[in-house]
Amino acid sequence: MGHLVMSDKERQRKAWMLMVFESRVTLSKAREALRVSYRQAKRIYRRYTTQVDGGLIHQGRGQESNRQHLQKSKILALYQRDYLDFRPTLAAEKLAENGLVVDHETLRRWLIAKKLWCKKRNRSPHRERRERHAQFGDLVQMGGILRSVPPGATLSRVAYLSWVVELSRDNIFI
Repeated sequence: MGHLVMSDKERQRKAWMLMVFESRVTLSKAREALRVSYRQAKRIYRRYTTQVDGGLIHQGRGQESNRQHLQKSKILALYQRDYLDFRPTLAAEKLAENGLVVDHETLRRWLIAKKLWCKKRNRSPHRERRERHAQFGDLVQMGGILRSVPPGATLSRVAYLSWVVELSRDNIFI
């Protein structure tokens, strides 16, 4: 006889069903401990008496998923060979013409996961604005108060800011 891999939950079910089988515990008590309905406990017990430990193993274990696409590797190989420069939507249409039907979003997810395709934006880059030229009488905002450039000052903003810093050091406020 082969080995059975059981989860903790299935081992706990086995212990309780063994106690029910040996008449040490009622099925109602086992049901409360397992936190299942009485009808479910009856089904579990019936499978345990007919199939022994194998009846307690989850019936879906070892089965292929219903969501699994059987031709995934074939589709990806064909995409790499013939449609590498196509986007997923067009590639899905071309694959459908070859008899391999797959949704474009599914194909897109597969390609991104395999790093065969990445989203490329078609936007043009935003223009970069040039720095404005300093002018006489230019307003500079500092601390929420607008101050005008003093007459005879240099036209650069750096010179103005250094002038404001000097005034603030001397505790002279404009």
